[in-house]
Amino acid sequence: MPGPDRPGDRTPPRRRILRIALSAGGAILLAGAVWIGVTGVLARSELLAAQRDLDTLRQSVTAAPAPVSASAAAPSSAQKRDRAVRSAAAHAARAHDLTTGPAWYTGAQLPFLGGPLRTVRGAAYAADRLAGDVLAPLAHALPQPTAHSHGAGMPEALTSLRTHAPEIVRAARVASQVQTDVHALPGSTWLPAADRARAQLALQTDRLAPVTADASVAARVLPSMLGLQGERRYFLAFQNFAEARGTGGLPGAFAVLRADRGHLSFERFGNNTEMAKAKADVDLGADFAARYRSDEPTTVWENSNMSPHFPYAARIWAAAWRKHTGEHVDGAIAVDPATLSRLLRVTGPARTADGTRLTADNVVDLTERASYAKYHDVARRKAFFVDAARAAAAPLMAAADNARLLPALVVALHDAQRDGRLKVWSAHVAEQRLLGTRPYSGTLPDTPGPFAGLVVNNAAGSKLDYYLDRSLLWEAGSCSGGGRQVTATVTLTNRAPTSGLPDYVTQRDDRPPYRTRPGDNRLLVSYYAGVGARLTGATLDGRPALLAPGVERGHSVYTLDMELPARSHRTLVLHLLEPHANGTPALLRQPLLTPLRTTLKAKGSCGA
Repeated sequence: MPGPDRPGDRTPPRRRILRIALSAGGAILLAGAVWIGVTGVLARSELLAAQRDLDTLRQSVTAAPAPVSASAAAPSSAQKRDRAVRSAAAHAARAHDLTTGPAWYTGAQLPFLGGPLRTVRGAAYAADRLAGDVLAPLAHALPQPTAHSHGAGMPEALTSLRTHAPEIVRAARVASQVQTDVHALPGSTWLPAADRARAQLALQTDRLAPVTADASVAARVLPSMLGLQGERRYFLAFQNFAEARGTGGLPGAFAVLRADRGHLSFERFGNNTEMAKAKADVDLGADFAARYRSDEPTTVWENSNMSPHFPYAARIWAAAWRKHTGEHVDGAIAVDPATLSRLLRVTGPARTADGTRLTADNVVDLTERASYAKYHDVARRKAFFVDAARAAAAPLMAAADNARLLPALVVALHDAQRDGRLKVWSAHVAEQRLLGTRPYSGTLPDTPGPFAGLVVNNAAGSKLDYYLDRSLLWEAGSCSGGGRQVTATVTLTNRAPTSGLPDYVTQRDDRPPYRTRPGDNRLLVSYYAGVGARLTGATLDGRPALLAPGVERGHSVYTLDMELPARSHRTLVLHLLEPHANGTPALLRQPLLTPLRTTLKAKGSCGA
């Protein structure tokens, strides 16, 4: 019988106890490692399943609605959406449960070895919160359309949005917190798979957080803005980016949009000829007057939106409309042909009065290029622009009242505002205060911080900006004199042909004293630096250049009057000293036909 006095066992009792304890401890560690390995594999499987559900959710929101004649047994997009949300939340919750407990907690505390465990645990927790506390409230904010849903889409959506506003606001806060938490997770560990998962999740939260913030503001302002509490009217400008302006393009055709308890309609359409003599009685401050006085934006309609700060243009348009008609509007909205393209992809094609078919694929080319070749008479061409706007508006109004089309319409509008092509201003102070925090307000921020913006205004009176390409390279340099040296390299390319374009496209209303060719363009090129920045030098195509300094909403602005010949490019380099250039700069993106190409090379904080 075994015991302490068994013959042949000469190990001291204390040492034998220690050996047994070490063996037991090793077994526990091995079991813990096995447990972490097994549950880690299971958690990964659950997270992948949640990701597939989110893909299904995204497709159910953006897909075209099924025909009403579809089988009743087939699940609707709303049912797919609900199932996907519930399934994603369940998978994410299981992944979180699998990565909790003593083994995971203890392993995550280990120096070096615990880095991937902390990342995986944090990622599972983040996925759980996003699926349950963020996506579910957002998915349920819109009413659930059925295969036979049709009318009252917008009124029902606004009522639902107002009802769910507290949950949407809370979801936005959670999304912002999760974004912060994910970026705080270890991102460079000994396990590349964990690092890649963390990087992918960080990218997703960086995309989701702004969307939820947009939704949070929309939930608080859209019900009132779209007439749920009383009738509203808005001045809607169609910007023509063939002739660049600060907010995008020349304000050409326009309409007055009426919103009454969520039902939308257009009261009238017109073009810039009607507004040519309209004067805006509005005071936009001393800085605005100093910067734009010579351009007369409050009296020359074509120059009303030279500033990239959309509330300036919106206030001018509202004041000019009141002076012109005596009618008050509750705000202003700007769109462009690229926005119409996104909307037509949801609503389907439209036809103008002369039978021209407008589609998502041809509306930009028709309005920005082909119409200038087709209509040599200016009045007929401007009438075509108005007719195109009216034709596109008809299916849009129908879609807004269609519960089945509304989710895809919301996605299209969100994509347009993300690209800076949809801008909104409210004349109601409380609403504008909320709108001003989001990009779709077109607000030029006036707070310190790293900033870079390229804005061009057509100075030739031509329609050649359809052929304009732009690029911006922003490079942070060394710290010096209480700030950071920054180099901004702007390259502008004029792709216009030297022959074959209509005279109206290539005209030079500026009548320069030097010789030009058809296709040559002239631009006022403005670089918007950070608040308090100072220009130390500049070159144009390698030669010293003098730029006109200015200030707008605290930003230092430097402008060059540039001749840009056809089939050529020019390079402007600015050397600046920025007091607040730590980290990646906020970007001002002017929406033209071709998006601005940017390269940002940031550095850490000075003195860090």
